[in-house]
Amino acid sequence: MSKLKIAIQKSGRLNEDSLSLLKSCGISIDNGKDQLKASASNFPLEVFYLRNGDIPQYLKDGVVDIAIIGENLLIEKGGDIEFIEKLGFSKCKVSLAIPKGDEYTGLSYFQDKRIATSYPNTVQNFLKSKNITSQLHIINGSVEIAPNIGLADGICDIVSSGSTLFKNNLKEVEVILKSEAVLAVSPKLEASQQEILDKLQFRIQSVLKGRRSKYILLNAPNDKLEKIISILPGMRSPTVLPLSEKGWSSVHSVLDKNEFWEVIDELKKNGAEGILVCPIEKMVV
Repeated sequence: MSKLKIAIQKSGRLNEDSLSLLKSCGISIDNGKDQLKASASNFPLEVFYLRNGDIPQYLKDGVVDIAIIGENLLIEKGGDIEFIEKLGFSKCKVSLAIPKGDEYTGLSYFQDKRIATSYPNTVQNFLKSKNITSQLHIINGSVEIAPNIGLADGICDIVSSGSTLFKNNLKEVEVILKSEAVLAVSPKLEASQQEILDKLQFRIQSVLKGRRSKYILLNAPNDKLEKIISILPGMRSPTVLPLSEKGWSSVHSVLDKNEFWEVIDELKKNGAEGILVCPIEKMVV
C-alpha cells in the first residue's frame, strides 16, 4: 500500500508540536530513540525527522511528499512550494532590528547599511520592494551579536518574545513577515498519494477547529431566548432544550475562543445563567 511521506523538524519545539498534532489526529508513530525515519502503525504515513533547513529541498526533490515547516523558512528557501494549511503553532515574526541607542527614522535608516541575517532572500526581496540597498552578511546562528562586535549596523532575524533582542541591546523596528507552522506539499506529489493527504488534512482541520473553539451550555429564560440566541455566533444553529423548570431552556452552542469573553459578557447582560464552558477535542463539520 502506498504511504505518504512527511518531514518534520528533527528536534525542538516544532518537532514536539508536530508530533502532538499527529497524535491528536489519531496517528500513532512507532518511533524509537534517535530514529531518522519511522512509520505510523495505524495510518499510511512515514515520518522523516530532518534538519529544519534541509526540508525545503527534500520537498522540491520529491523525497518527501509533505512537511510541517515554518512559513518563514518556506518563503526563504521554498521557491514555488505551496502550503495547504496553516497550523496555528510556532508563531513568530521575521523582523529588522537595530541597536537601542540608534534613532530610527524609517526604512531609509538601512540605506547602504550592513545587515546580518540568516534570511538573505527574504531581506533582499523586502528591501528591493522598498527601493532600499543594503549590504547583507549571511550568518547561521547568533545573528544578534553582529552589531555588538561591529560586524553589522542591524539584523534581520526571527522574533518571538523579543527577549533575545533585549538581552543584546537591540530593538525591533520593522516586521517583514509574520509566520507560523504550515503544512507544505511537494510539487512532485503523486496522484496516488492525494487521497491519503486529503484524509490527513481532514483530520488536521477537525483538530484545529476544535482547538479554536469552546463548547458552551447555558440556561436562559424563555422570554429572553431569542435575544440570547442572536448573540451566539456558533455553528449553524444552537441546540435549545426545555428545562424541567417552567419558562426556562438550556442552550448549547460553540464559540470561537478569540471572541469568547466578549460573547460571555453579552450573554450575562441579557439574562443567561449557569454558563458552562468546555474544551473541544475535535470538531468534524
